[in-house]
Amino acid sequence: MTPAFQPYPHVPRVYPPGKSAGEGREHTPVLIVGGGPVGLATALGLARHGVRSVLVEADDGVCTGSRAICISRRSLEIIDRLGALDGFLAKGLPWAGGRSFYRDEEVLHFSMPQDANQKLPPMINLAQYHIEQFLLDAAELHGDLIVIRWQTRVIAVEQRESGASVTVATPHETYNIDTDWLVAADGGRSAVREALGLKLRGTSYEGRYVIVDIHLKSDRPTERLAYFDPPSNPGSTVLVHKQPDDIWRIDYQLRDDEDAQAAVLLDNVAPRVDSLLAMMGETAPWHPVWITLYKANALTLEKYRHGRVLFAGDAAHLVPIFGVRGANSGIDDADNLAWKLAYVVQGRAGEMLLDSYSDERVFAAHENLRHGSKSTEFMAPPTFAFELMRTAVLGLACKHPHVRSLINPRQTSAIAYAQSPLNVADSAVFAAGPAPGAVLPECPLALVERGARRAAHVTDLVKLGQGACVGLYFSDDGAVPAELLALEGVTTLALARQPSQAGGLCAWDYAGQLFSLFGARQGSFYLVRPDGHVLGRWHDVTPAQVRQALTTILTTEAA
Repeated sequence: MTPAFQPYPHVPRVYPPGKSAGEGREHTPVLIVGGGPVGLATALGLARHGVRSVLVEADDGVCTGSRAICISRRSLEIIDRLGALDGFLAKGLPWAGGRSFYRDEEVLHFSMPQDANQKLPPMINLAQYHIEQFLLDAAELHGDLIVIRWQTRVIAVEQRESGASVTVATPHETYNIDTDWLVAADGGRSAVREALGLKLRGTSYEGRYVIVDIHLKSDRPTERLAYFDPPSNPGSTVLVHKQPDDIWRIDYQLRDDEDAQAAVLLDNVAPRVDSLLAMMGETAPWHPVWITLYKANALTLEKYRHGRVLFAGDAAHLVPIFGVRGANSGIDDADNLAWKLAYVVQGRAGEMLLDSYSDERVFAAHENLRHGSKSTEFMAPPTFAFELMRTAVLGLACKHPHVRSLINPRQTSAIAYAQSPLNVADSAVFAAGPAPGAVLPECPLALVERGARRAAHVTDLVKLGQGACVGLYFSDDGAVPAELLALEGVTTLALARQPSQAGGLCAWDYAGQLFSLFGARQGSFYLVRPDGHVLGRWHDVTPAQVRQALTTILTTEAA
């Protein structure tokens, strides 16, 4: 619909930014299709490694309307490495939990993991047009490495052994782009996926939701609100999220007998919004911003690599909105893909490394779909049996706290690639700490160099690798064996009980938590991938062990 109130300016991008009519055929190492969060994050990730890409987007600027709104801590860590975090934190509304109600009684008050060790909030609410704009702002700082073509639509894809030829259409002409690698990040209706004749597999749910963005001034705190069978809309399920700029996102379920086209008309939406706000005690005037219809899908491709074509985000998988795994899983796709593709483009690794992208992210998609499907079956019961079970759980939850966990929305969290082919099997017993495939736990520390100290966190250490793997050597005095510092392809630094007196950079465990958090002792060593996942760990490491671990990603020949 056309919004009655516009909280943000839409700035059309003028064609052609970077492509002059009549230039004809061209070549690029990487072509990214789709200028949403996933495409932009992939381009930024490649630029971080010095790899140039051309990104084509069919629209004329960042999106409008209500799409993704919740960004997880894991996604914020990734966005931090991409150099776009400041805008997210300045604009986004942080939250750490939520409440669920059955009719007029609260039945759940949940909290996500949050303590003093954390650098970032568990979640922030931020509309997708802001998400895209902040990523675009960061991308435009890499004008030599990221070329963006707006109003450029893919109309054909021809696969080749050495890449792909993509035909694109603009308002002025049609031309071809030859690319060594094609990244399809063009959403749920992917033109690349359709051109290759690929199909998403899984479950499409029948339940329908109306999504309404409204402008409403309110001092209510930011939290996830869920209403089951509320007095304002009997028989329905309603979700409410507060966003920046006094925008509120409301999702409410339609009855099976309601007409979808009529349901999104403002004359039918307004009474339900009025009734909901009255139930919540919100009395300020409101204005509609956006109205659309949503159906949950739990679908995925079986593989995300098809020769020289790589799929990411909604082009690869569609995840139900419940648990906010859609955009967050796409950003994780981009993070996993970018460093591996950069290594391949630069000749530092063989193409087989990209098979691990597919293996790891297909596994992650199935985990996200498993949790998302459970949430969907509770939020919008697909059968009478599911509805009967939900009614029983909600009724019992009023008086029996032990069943309330069944109402938990299972918010997204970082996924460990426990079975990744890149992992080095533990050769020593660790009492604690992230196993190979897991992400690093968070903890504050101080970076010390030549007596100067600055505050940091564990996840900041991944950035110090500047795209390379990072070695974390646990040291009582901050000293690191010279042979570990000399390893190629690894940036090694000490995690020290006491800061080094030698003047080199080290991470000081001033709070006395890092050794126990990682199950480490003097001489323990963690090898961390550029995306922050642990590759291997040892208590008494040798350079040969580290070099062997690196061969799993740096080999230039297929196994």
